[in-house]
Amino acid sequence: MKRLTLATLALVGAALAAQEGSRVLKIESKNFTGDLRNGPYTFTGSDAAPIKATVSTLRISAPRAVMAAPAGTPITSAEGKRTAEFSGNVTVVRGRLTAKGPSLSYSEVSGAGTLKGGASAVYTPEKKDDDVVNISATTMSFDVDTDMSTSEGGVKLVNGAQTGTSSKLVFDEKKELGLLTGSVQMNRAARGKQKPLAITGDEARILTTNKLLYVKGKIRLVSGDTTTTGDQMFYDDRKNLAVIVGNAVSSNAKEGTKVTGNVLEQRIDLGRVRQLTGGYKIPTDQFKLTTEK
Repeated sequence: MKRLTLATLALVGAALAAQEGSRVLKIESKNFTGDLRNGPYTFTGSDAAPIKATVSTLRISAPRAVMAAPAGTPITSAEGKRTAEFSGNVTVVRGRLTAKGPSLSYSEVSGAGTLKGGASAVYTPEKKDDDVVNISATTMSFDVDTDMSTSEGGVKLVNGAQTGTSSKLVFDEKKELGLLTGSVQMNRAARGKQKPLAITGDEARILTTNKLLYVKGKIRLVSGDTTTTGDQMFYDDRKNLAVIVGNAVSSNAKEGTKVTGNVLEQRIDLGRVRQLTGGYKIPTDQFKLTTEK
């Protein structure tokens, strides 16, 4: 048992060391000013020839960067504990995601780099025919361990005809999945003979490539004269199909009709609502972030 415990501790230690190593920031430029032993180091470039840095799969460029060590620690022996401030026209690139903002703070301890002062990002899908994802927010933080970004403050996500707004957004780049929380509202622009579609709820999860949406918590769906409420909703934009589960009520103000049930199916293109007596299980597993079990 003792050997197993020691082996387990050794594996955990190795994993933590590898994680810390992947968080180490590497600035390409060797030209800097500052105290050689204690720091901070100031790197100066320009918009045309920015300072370039890498950390794990993240690439950062900016006209100016300042790297510092914790107070009382020489910068020459502070690898893994340093911080860096990038300023100017900062650009962050990871895979098919490109983000920009006026400044970025990075910590080797947390492995997070945060764009501040108003950030925007563009996620390019793998297939050319699919819609790009545009994200804007007050701040945008990038986790180097998980390939996820967290945007906060006046968040807006635009994916083709769909627009989502919220207080916070976690975007999983591997799954092309967005999790919106706080004052959530999802809108789909009118198309053809269809009315605009507006959805509110406590939480919304959107698979941007497949155009699938899962909303839960006091959901409200408005399409033309029809308003539908319930506990949870699954929406397939390509099929124009919404399924509302739990305490579902749908009212048509123009026709004066009402449909109720535990499960309602709503065809957005046809303006038709019906009760599903056989029940319905929302496929929630596909809406889980990579870090969720």
